[in-house]
Amino acid sequence: MTNSETNTKTKWLIDTAHSEIGFKVRHLMISNVSGRFKQFDASIYTTGEDFMSAEIDFWLDPSSLDTRDAKRDAHLTSADFFDVENYKQINFKANSFINQDNDGHYEMHGDLTIKGITKRIILNVEFGGLMKDPWGNHKAAFSISGKINRKDWGLNWNAALETGGVLVSEEIWIVCDVQLMKQPE
Repeated sequence: MTNSETNTKTKWLIDTAHSEIGFKVRHLMISNVSGRFKQFDASIYTTGEDFMSAEIDFWLDPSSLDTRDAKRDAHLTSADFFDVENYKQINFKANSFINQDNDGHYEMHGDLTIKGITKRIILNVEFGGLMKDPWGNHKAAFSISGKINRKDWGLNWNAALETGGVLVSEEIWIVCDVQLMKQPE
């Protein structure tokens, strides 16, 4: 994230070939299962190249979920979880950033909407830097992480284990690596 003295609005696109939107969840109370979403996009504007000024409107298609298990994916996209028949998008709008250490670590505050329920969340952002690729494209990279409670968005299904505990944790870890490409003025 850089400071820029220009007031020019800069548009950025997500380079989907070099980005991943994923999550991890505790399974059987002993291991993690991960998944990712294959269809996502965003509208991102900054003042110059100052990402502290970023206006981010991100969305993903929950039906593009991939956990490497077709039966699990079908259950997660059913009415027990994401209910993709009735809710076609998950949205995140970020509008506030806090510099944590002047060394590329930030808090990103925004509103996450799942199944029509909007809650304010905080995500940790690590700025990877700005770089020009061999084709002259200006790129910016970020690693994004955070933790949410899935029940806050009505994702309540679970199963009790005979040894105690539950099949799936309520806590979900958001894990994303995003590369942006600056659009020509």
